[in-house]
Amino acid sequence: MNVELFNALDELEKTKGISKDYMIEKIKAGLMSAFKRENGGNENVNVIIDPEKKDIKVIKLMEVVETVENPYTQITLDEAKQYSKRAKIGSTIKVDQKTKEYGRISAQTAKQVIIQGIREAERNIVVKAYTSKKEELMSAVVSKVDPETGDVVVETETSKAVLKKSEQIPGEYLEPGDHIKVYVTEVTSEVKGPVVTLSRTNPGMVKRLFELEVPEIQEGLIVIRSVSREAGSRTKIAVESRDENLDPVGTCIGLRGARIGNVIDEINGEKIDVIKYSEKPEEYIASALAPATVISVTMESERSSKVIVSPDQLSLAIGKDGQNVRLAARLTGMKIDIKTN
Repeated sequence: MNVELFNALDELEKTKGISKDYMIEKIKAGLMSAFKRENGGNENVNVIIDPEKKDIKVIKLMEVVETVENPYTQITLDEAKQYSKRAKIGSTIKVDQKTKEYGRISAQTAKQVIIQGIREAERNIVVKAYTSKKEELMSAVVSKVDPETGDVVVETETSKAVLKKSEQIPGEYLEPGDHIKVYVTEVTSEVKGPVVTLSRTNPGMVKRLFELEVPEIQEGLIVIRSVSREAGSRTKIAVESRDENLDPVGTCIGLRGARIGNVIDEINGEKIDVIKYSEKPEEYIASALAPATVISVTMESERSSKVIVSPDQLSLAIGKDGQNVRLAARLTGMKIDIKTN
């Protein structure tokens, strides 16, 4: 059993990246606990594991006495002489345990520890991999769609994970085999395994998509200042150029709309307004209300504004069900009150 055990540990280290030393410590702790239970809670049990010799020994420290009162911790002098010729009353000797019963316990405990170790190591690998991707995009392939809940199982480069129906873009129909991008919003480690929250509705997803499509953003020439989104319908994204010769809006849209088109395709045709950021709140708010044309913006307080538009622009500025002004308010962090002149 010992040779098989150590061969298994070597294989685990090679294929799973689980340290053999780590597993040996786990097995030792498991065996110690098991043997102590078998010995009435006797603490004088020690497990010696020698990976070089591929050997496991269980040693009990026994007190030599005239009359045995506790067979788990005491031994008679005659019995003690079988283990040590120097044994005498009152001394403590080491007794090597080699019974079949201990072999059975060793096998069961080692098996349990190895299984637990594999699960723990795999869980840690998944958690570590996803944690490094938190607030980042991952490529995924749809594996399965639950017909009742609408939840989708996807396969990423790390493992399988669930994209909840609530985190899918409204109106989007995913099918097995579809290649999609997912945004990692949260990673937590629980007893049953890592819990990964994926999203295609989070505003951060649009931000990351633009970073992928626009090299100038990656280079730091253009900065995304804010994103507001109602997934499946419309997104507003505010961008700023750090190069006065570079138009941030045109750069993000791309030649013939190629760059923004790629982002739109990934988010199922969702409309995107690219807004030029300004340190001047009046200018920023006016831009944020695009595609409406604004006559004037007056700041009534630090976070509150009054916007004047012509009558024919009022419905456009407000948007269907108030969406345009709502997204503009979220984008700028301002309260926006729209009036006609």
